[in-house]
Amino acid sequence: MKKKPEAKKAKGSAQAAKKAKPRVIVRLCDSYDPDLIQGIIRESMEDLGMRPQGKIFIKPNVVSANKAYIHNSFTEPSVVESAIRVLRGQGVSNITVGESGGYGIPSRLFLKEAGYLDMGARLGVRVIDLNEHPVDLVELKKAKWHKTMLLARDIREADFKIWMPKLKFHIFAQVTNSLKLNIGILQHAERMLFHDHRVHEKIVDLLEAGYPDLVISDAIDITYGYESAPYPVHLGALIIANDPVAMDTVTAHIMGYRPEEVQHLKIASQRGYGSIKLGDISIEGDANIDALRKKPKGQTTLFQDLAGLDTPIRFYTGHAPDTTVLCDGGCEGAVKGCLGTIEKKRPGSLKKARKGAIVQGIYKGDVIMPDGPVLMLGDCTRVEGRLVAKKIVRMKGCPIGVKALFMKIPFLFGVPSPMFDTRDSVLFIYNSVVKGMSIAVNRYLLRR
Repeated sequence: MKKKPEAKKAKGSAQAAKKAKPRVIVRLCDSYDPDLIQGIIRESMEDLGMRPQGKIFIKPNVVSANKAYIHNSFTEPSVVESAIRVLRGQGVSNITVGESGGYGIPSRLFLKEAGYLDMGARLGVRVIDLNEHPVDLVELKKAKWHKTMLLARDIREADFKIWMPKLKFHIFAQVTNSLKLNIGILQHAERMLFHDHRVHEKIVDLLEAGYPDLVISDAIDITYGYESAPYPVHLGALIIANDPVAMDTVTAHIMGYRPEEVQHLKIASQRGYGSIKLGDISIEGDANIDALRKKPKGQTTLFQDLAGLDTPIRFYTGHAPDTTVLCDGGCEGAVKGCLGTIEKKRPGSLKKARKGAIVQGIYKGDVIMPDGPVLMLGDCTRVEGRLVAKKIVRMKGCPIGVKALFMKIPFLFGVPSPMFDTRDSVLFIYNSVVKGMSIAVNRYLLRR
């Protein structure tokens, strides 16, 4: 039997928000102009007294990307490139950019589609899919669920970590920024662990290993809708902070939430990672956060509430087993992701869908759908009231991932599946092969 690797401590895992008063610098930045962005990052780092040295790891948000229809889900490469140029100007040479994207699709594909691989080649900077490189099993002493995790060695051994999220509305976490970004430090093999009603606590678990020294948030264009296939809203800001909890407290306010309404932020504060009161944060810069709060326009809660979608499909969400908690981060989140991707690729698809229903969790009411199918989604799902349907279809899993639904939901409800795109299928196969070869080569080099 293969011996389980000994768990190591994550480098910097003891770091927490113990600063006298964390600082968040909010600067107006109306466009993705490289000179403007470089100037703001350079000035902000000087204001914060930051001169990184040694191994630098940069973690952007590249959860997904597709040149045909997904253009706003990722941190704009121009923002990351600007940060790299500032670091180079400070004499830093050892820089790695890494990501573990969503769907279980090779992250190198998303990095290519978003322009990161081209950026890396142009600048001579390593840009890596974290799933292809060595990992260590690390202990998370403050965690509730993720007691250990497989952490990329490039992150664990970094001397200075820079998180560069894209500020977005989120389908179940309200806001995704620096804390939610840590889902992307997980290997694909562990990504769906506790990704159910426990996901908000899971996000905070990962902060122990993924605690950045600096956060630079791309808030020039923020997004709404399903965050992996979203719609842009211009905000015109670049936000820099020396504390991730303070950063997300400020950005939650800008996005229209009270910070205590964002579950993972509330949990982070309760675990001692810092205050989520605006008065406890030094908010600086040339932008007024209340003025920015008024800017987001449009249907910003699109896909946060399934009942608000314009579609004949009906949704019934119950609680998780042995709890009174809705399983918003599990199967319900996967449904939102599947439908959000379909609608982004083919606008109007959901309105034209066939009538039916999707049930998730333990639903205590009635589900009456005599003229359409009812999809019972997940291992725990049941209806405790009356269930009437033209056809009942059960799909097992806990939780079910978005990718698994791209065949079942289109078949049942007559909507187009993104899986049948010829270009995307070819790219998926090609990058899967290249990923496998890269893993083999890296393991061989490690054994030498």
